[in-house]
Amino acid sequence: MSATPMLEIRDLHVAYGQVEAVRGVSLTLMPGQIVSVIGPNGAGKTTLLGAAMGLLPSTGGLFFEGQDLRARDVEARVEAGLTLVPEKRELFGELTVYDNLVLGAYSRRLAAAELKRCYEQVCTRFPRLAERRHQRADTLSGGERQMLAVGRALMSGPRLLMLDEPSLGLAPLIVQEILAIVRSLRDDGVSILLVEQNARAALESSDRGYVLETGEIALEGDSHELAGDPRVQATYLGGGRDGD
Repeated sequence: MSATPMLEIRDLHVAYGQVEAVRGVSLTLMPGQIVSVIGPNGAGKTTLLGAAMGLLPSTGGLFFEGQDLRARDVEARVEAGLTLVPEKRELFGELTVYDNLVLGAYSRRLAAAELKRCYEQVCTRFPRLAERRHQRADTLSGGERQMLAVGRALMSGPRLLMLDEPSLGLAPLIVQEILAIVRSLRDDGVSILLVEQNARAALESSDRGYVLETGEIALEGDSHELAGDPRVQATYLGGGRDGD
């Protein structure tokens, strides 16, 4: 494993007006890892991803493969290999599955043959998208929309994929399917930063975990060890209830 982190966040601060939503957060993700971030609603998890993607102004250090991200806009970060799948998926509902996927590759300006190859790779991973190639995105099921959102992100050729609540609103079997795909992406060389409401599934799927509470890192460590931490068990895994 490379000694250079894929993503390194140092003392990150993000504020909405006078309200500081993220305070002094530091996080490291090494190549080939899935790193999960769990915590209650309002903890700053989505804000953290937005800052890393360049969607929100922030102070502190943001480094991708050792390169300073702060001077790069969103498009430059995508071109560098950093991609976000947002919580609300933000698909183009009136467009077909195929058109949504093609738009995901826009920044790469691929030749037709390469675009076709990338599309076929995504459809190999998500066969249902191939079946629904000509279907409007707003007619898909929740699980299919999540697959499309991830597939569109993969069309950009990411080396680091950030996922914001990929299991939100999905049935348990679909959640298992989505997270199995996330693990397979890691196995194929895509590093993953996973913000997830389902704490148990997140820790089971990741190598390392962080607990974010009121904008600050409360706990961090190996995911298996975090899952066994009494505080994590009581707050996020207890009583059969997972997540936010």
